[in-house]
Amino acid sequence: MSVLGGGGAPSGRGGSQDGGLRDGGPPGGGAGPDAPAQRRYTPDFVTDLFRNPLDPGYAEAARRRAERGEPSRRSRLSARVARTVVLVLAGGLLAVAYHQTVASTPESDQIQSSLVGDVRSRQAETDAMQKQADELRDQVSKLRDDALGDGDSGALQTLEAMTGVIKVRGDGAVVRLTDAPPQIDPVSGQQTENLGKVQDRDLQSVCNELWRDGAEAIAINGERLTATSTVRTAGETILVDFRPITSPYQVVAIGPDDLQKRFDGSSTGELFRELATDYHMQVSVKSQNDLTVAAAADPQLHYAKPLTSATASTPSTAANRTSGSPDPSPSGGR
Repeated sequence: MSVLGGGGAPSGRGGSQDGGLRDGGPPGGGAGPDAPAQRRYTPDFVTDLFRNPLDPGYAEAARRRAERGEPSRRSRLSARVARTVVLVLAGGLLAVAYHQTVASTPESDQIQSSLVGDVRSRQAETDAMQKQADELRDQVSKLRDDALGDGDSGALQTLEAMTGVIKVRGDGAVVRLTDAPPQIDPVSGQQTENLGKVQDRDLQSVCNELWRDGAEAIAINGERLTATSTVRTAGETILVDFRPITSPYQVVAIGPDDLQKRFDGSSTGELFRELATDYHMQVSVKSQNDLTVAAAADPQLHYAKPLTSATASTPSTAANRTSGSPDPSPSGGR
């Protein structure tokens, strides 16, 4: 009788003491000539990578270096000099390429920079001349009022305020419009179309609503509006009477005390609240006291002149000749 897990196997028979499997061999551990071949498993790539992290090329390079021996001092010095020369040449080529790139800046960019400088210089000159013109206009108005007297000068100032040719002060409301921040597409990373950007028609709608609500004087970013003013877009820039303005846009209106409430309760005010909610356009309407609206530039008026008698007779004669009527000369009957 045998006992499982007991002592040795019968003589003449190899085996392990635990009677189990060892290295894939048969039960009993027999490894005789008739024993089946041992099963082996090929490790996967990750396992092999952890077992042999060093690339075989390193070992091959080390073997060749050991066969050749350590390089001489002269060889090391020559290699170092060669590397230095190569690096110096590469740096020189990069420097030359950089200078050529800077020197070959597109001519259009240089022209654009020059034009931008000219525009800014001319705008500064225009602002200085406009300031001087305002000072001279104030002096002329004072001298005129002294000459006309209180009655006539008061009526004239009222007409000037209505036409926008003089500076006015009073209470009113301020409407501030600011472009929405640009939106970035999270997939492509590119900037999408900004639907919350303030456009010229937005400013037109605000000004028309303020006029409708009783405003007496309006200015956009300091530019006074008159009966002949224009608000339009040129490219990406909004122009007020051909002067560019940028965001934020501030519309100052002088009018009745409840001008803000009238604007908020209008359909235009509701529209801009929807734009602020849907497209993140920044809109604010505030009532403010003691506002000042600057005077507009002198309008370029054109007057019709009556025709003289000699000039008036010319079209009649020309009309008679065109219609084929006889020439009213004495010899016309022949």
